[in-house]
Parts: sequence; structure tokens; C-alpha cells
Amino acid sequence: MFEYTMEEVGNIVVMQGFSGLSLFSVLLLMALGLAIIFGQMGVINMAHGEFMAVGAYTTVMMSKLAVAYDIVNSYFVFAIIAAFILAFWIGYGVEFLLIRHLYKRPLDTLLATWGLSLVMQQIFRSAFGAKEVSAELPEWLLGSFQPTEGIDIPINGVFVMALALVVTVGVYLYMFRSRAGLRVRATVQNRVMAGAVGINTKQVDRLTFALGCGIAGVAGAAFTTIASTGPTTGSLYIVDSFMVVVFGGAASLMGTIASAFGIAQAQSILQFFMTSSMGKVATLMTIVVILMLKPEGLFASKVRK
Repeated sequence: MFEYTMEEVGNIVVMQGFSGLSLFSVLLLMALGLAIIFGQMGVINMAHGEFMAVGAYTTVMMSKLAVAYDIVNSYFVFAIIAAFILAFWIGYGVEFLLIRHLYKRPLDTLLATWGLSLVMQQIFRSAFGAKEVSAELPEWLLGSFQPTEGIDIPINGVFVMALALVVTVGVYLYMFRSRAGLRVRATVQNRVMAGAVGINTKQVDRLTFALGCGIAGVAGAAFTTIASTGPTTGSLYIVDSFMVVVFGGAASLMGTIASAFGIAQAQSILQFFMTSSMGKVATLMTIVVILMLKPEGLFASKVRK
């Protein structure tokens, strides 16, 4: 670190900080879906990363069609929508066939969804091959701009951050400003009473799980703008996503945002001055210490006693 001048260190921190914002955006999209499933439903979904891969592979396949029909510059927004829809309906089917039989059995859901993740990885490997693949990005996502000399800001990173902002606002409006979100929160707080007033709690569970999976699909579409996709890509992010949700406070939207930002920035900046593994270790140790002092996370949910 002492090999750099103060100006160079400042530029490095800014550029790594922006790189951390790109990671923050993907982590936030992943963690939002996971916070809905884990925080609201108490289901430990170890296959959440594979739903991200569903969105990524959907985008890759649509990019191939876009190249064939020469519509590369206009396909990407439709690919994001398709990634959400496909991941949503696969999640809907998984909840109906598997998850609904395992509620209130967290260890069973962990093992079942871990097995599901292995099955999905093998499906990806058989369908798309073991090698990583990349989507053909439209021209408006390529390149960068320079706000000041020595600092390059990639356009795709700005797009991913804008997408994360739109999805976050959408989740907030759904959870706290809609009748559907009110039904979700009522079911979480008191399932028996929610059922007594006419709420179809089973349908709420199914739609909530599917929504979380759909948001993971959007995260996968966003991920294709910054990296290539392989069968195990999603599993590389599942630990960080759980860490974001637990550290921020389960069921807390503000906690998820703050936790994703802090973890992404810490990893991005520390990994430049340390090795990649040491940067992750330093971040994890800091989180462990904070959780020892504040086990409920940064933003604990308020519970009426």
C-alpha cells in the first residue's frame, strides 16, 4: 500500500469502491430474494444460487437468439423479464412439489434444497456444458466514462446499480404498500389468525417463495453483465447472500441493503491490498465479531410482546 502516492491510493479506493458497488448490486438482488424466503418464511434455501444461474442462462440463451436475429441492442430488458418469469415459475413448482411438505423443519429444508442445488447444477452441466459461457451485451452496456482523470467507471456497473435500485423499490412497495404484501406479513406474524380472516396462507407461501426465486433470476441476468456463467456460479454467491441476510437482520429490508453495501465494499477494497482469500477472511471475522456483540443483526425486526 505504501508503494502508492496518496493520489493513487485515492483513485484506487474510488475505483475499487465502485467495483464494490457492482458486487453490492448483485449481492443485494440475491439477498433480497433470500430475505423474502428466509426472513419471511424461515426456509433455508440452499438452491437460491441456482435460481440465479437460471436467470443467467436464460439471458445467455436469449443473447444467442438476439445475435441470430440481429437484435442485440434491444433484447436485454426482455431477457431480464424472461429471467424473472422463468425463475418465478420454477420456484413456484419447487414450493408445490417439495418445500410445502417441509415447513417448520429448517434442517430438512436445508438438506432438501442442498440436494436440489446439486440436481440443478447437473442439469446446467448437461444442458450447457461444464465451461463458463457469456452473454452478448448490447452496445449501450459497453465501455466506460471518466468523471476525473485516472478514474474509469464502467457503464454496465451503473446499469446493474440502477436495476438493483428499481428492484429494491419494487420489493418495498410490494411488501409494505400493497394488499399482497400485507397478506404476506399477516401470514408471517400469525398464520392461524391470517387463515381465520380468509387469507389463503398456502397460496401466500407459494407466491412468496416464487417471488424470492424470481428476484434471484433477475440477479442472474444482472450478473451476466459483469462475469461469465457456469454450472456452479450460483453456489459461489450463496454463502455471501446468507451472510448479508443474517448480518443485516432477517426480515429487515434496510438491514439487507446496509449489510450488502458494507460487505461488498469491504471485500472489494481489502482484496486489492490483500489477497482475495485474506480479504474475505478479514470481512468474515469482522462480521463474526459484530454478530457476537449484536446477535440479532444490524437491524432487528420489531416484535410485539
